[in-house]
Amino acid sequence: MTGTAETEEGEFLEIYKLEVVVVPTNKPIARDDQDDFIYRTKREKLNAVIEKINELKEEKRPVLVGTTSVELSETISRMLKRQGTAHNVLNAKQHKSEAEIVAFAGQPGAVTIATNMAGRGTDIKLGEGVIEKGGLFILGTERHESRRIDRQLRGRAGRQGDPGTTKFFISLEDDLMRLFSSDRVTNVMSKIGFEEGEALTHPMITKSVERAQKKVEENNFAIRKRLLEYDDVMNQQREVIYTRRQRALEGERLKTEIFDLLDEYIEEIVNKYYDDINVDGLKADLLQHLLIEFKINPEDFEKLGKDGLADEILKASKEFYARKEEMLGSELMARLERYAVLSVIDDKWKEHLREMDDLKEGIGLRAYGQKDPLIEYKAEAFHLFVALITEIRNEVVSFCFKFFPQEPEEVQARRIKQQRMQAVKDSAQNLGLQNSDNARESQNRGKQQPIKAEEKVGRNEPCPCGSGKKYKNCHGKL
Repeated sequence: MTGTAETEEGEFLEIYKLEVVVVPTNKPIARDDQDDFIYRTKREKLNAVIEKINELKEEKRPVLVGTTSVELSETISRMLKRQGTAHNVLNAKQHKSEAEIVAFAGQPGAVTIATNMAGRGTDIKLGEGVIEKGGLFILGTERHESRRIDRQLRGRAGRQGDPGTTKFFISLEDDLMRLFSSDRVTNVMSKIGFEEGEALTHPMITKSVERAQKKVEENNFAIRKRLLEYDDVMNQQREVIYTRRQRALEGERLKTEIFDLLDEYIEEIVNKYYDDINVDGLKADLLQHLLIEFKINPEDFEKLGKDGLADEILKASKEFYARKEEMLGSELMARLERYAVLSVIDDKWKEHLREMDDLKEGIGLRAYGQKDPLIEYKAEAFHLFVALITEIRNEVVSFCFKFFPQEPEEVQARRIKQQRMQAVKDSAQNLGLQNSDNARESQNRGKQQPIKAEEKVGRNEPCPCGSGKKYKNCHGKL
């Protein structure tokens, strides 16, 4: 609900599919909306504004001076100070005292200078005797490029049937007039022979200004509509990504989804290496991304065909996955799957958003090549999104296969100690040291050196059990 949506009725309907319904006011409007005063220069306009403010102050009638910027409000304030006219300024710099300033704005002889945005939504209560003098006077110092903002300023007066007056003082040097209709009005003023400081006022001029505002509104609407079309592309991508992320948050197990992604990944790498019969490349890819040592000779590679080869790789991959799950446990594996999906999606999505911003920033230059930037943006965005989905798939699958959670140091130390103790026991049994006869015989051949338990056994060092194998290929496998 708003008091100024009527001017944007077409945009509400076209963009949001919402109709605008005008609700009648509680009491008939008694406000007098007068035609604009038009001056040749800003200097003439501001002098006329100051003169009108002093005239209203002498009449003990409150006046609210509306400006389009903080700078203009401060300029008028300085001009009033030089004349010694008491007033209040309401803009973004005085937001803390806004309520007090608005409360005083309706008192007899009060002068309040406000930006169009300041103090909206607050009723200005009229002081004693103000109604008899005509109510609050709204003095606009410049037309805004949107009729809606001007209506908001006019709406400060005439609340609930109160009397009031609104009038805009504009010049041909104002931004809006400079863009539209200024030449025609200048010629008219020159022909009539207007003296300096004299104002031109006519309903036709006021309507001309409103037509200029309407043109600006149409241009702004076209810009906003275009931006929404760009945003629609991102919204579609965002829905896909957020749906996947939400499924990862709510699902208990993502194993089925992981295997679906694995199936797609395997199909892609088989297509990549099969036509060239690149067996070594396929093996290296599987080892690098899935830690799978896939054994196959070139003859079987070609004989199986793409589908058969993909089935064999998928079978080997699922067996590896099952062994990993058995080792880690189902609960830890489920947490690993969820972490893989969420972390990869978050990282890749942030990168994608930066790429989309860069694309949007420079896509307008395509217009110089006689191409529609929006169509080019949609095409480029689609390719980037396909690449994003592929990267997410590959990294999620690789993460689930390659990542092994690290054990806490205490658990790792206890496990290594147990392995060493077991290794010593197994070594003693294998050598038959429990048999006294064999012990004496070995003493005759020379005492066997006891196995020394180190603090930590390196993966590539000999296993303490005495097997002669590296630790990682013997008891280190456990």
